[in-house]
Amino acid sequence: MTARGRFITLEGGEGAGKSTQARRLAAALARSGLPVLRTREPGGTPGAERIRALLLGHGPWDPVAEAMMMFAARREHVVRVIRPFLAAGGWVVCDRFADSTLAYQGAQGLPREVWAGLAGIALEGLAPDVTLVLDLPIEAGMARAAARSGADRYERMDRRFHEAVREGFLRIAEAEPARCAVLDAGQGVDAVSAAIRAVVQARLGLALG
Repeated sequence: MTARGRFITLEGGEGAGKSTQARRLAAALARSGLPVLRTREPGGTPGAERIRALLLGHGPWDPVAEAMMMFAARREHVVRVIRPFLAAGGWVVCDRFADSTLAYQGAQGLPREVWAGLAGIALEGLAPDVTLVLDLPIEAGMARAAARSGADRYERMDRRFHEAVREGFLRIAEAEPARCAVLDAGQGVDAVSAAIRAVVQARLGLALG
């Protein structure tokens, strides 16, 4: 029987460099000979990508309704992509997962118990093996996001919202230190990549080049 693969998620606020680091980590895992899938949320399946376009391009939404849409997309992603790949022994690197819903919709007033109920239904116990929280001061993150073209709805929200999101991620990491590692995303790209590799090697017993 094939051993279950490992599930690694990257979290953090806008401009933290999650997509770049997810791509670099997936490449490092592939160079080590591992079957690896790099994916993202919301998204990862055709239906979930359509929900992503709706969420990022339209609003505002009631936070409970928004969380329900997030978890609908996530359920599709988990059932059709993530669980089957893990079950076949593959490694999954995901740019955002359930922690983002708790941080982002929590910053808009979503009660934690509602998040927990939706997570229980959608995920059925699936949790990342390691979560890398890329932490960045709000000014730096907003400046990076502003430099990109086509800012989405979340990137256009005010400083107070982004402060609450950052605090939400740090609370999650503090509550689950065995799963989460907070990394300074203000370093250069290569330094952040090296820090990520060190965490993955230490926690998952893997040698990465």
